[in-house]
Amino acid sequence: MNEVLKDKYGVKLGEVRDEGTKKVIYNKYGVKLGYYDGRYTYDKYGVKVGEGNLLTMLL
Repeated sequence: MNEVLKDKYGVKLGEVRDEGTKKVIYNKYGVKLGYYDGRYTYDKYGVKVGEGNLLTMLL
């Protein structure tokens, strides 16, 4: 399931997509910003950001 993230004016900021067992976040241009593997969140370089789903912090 894709989840579109918008600001208060309805402008698209990004999108969270389910890709297998991961949730992957993309900005409005389609650039991958990071992913959540069910336990930890990682940035686009594969560096652990923290425990839990912190994907919106990567926008």
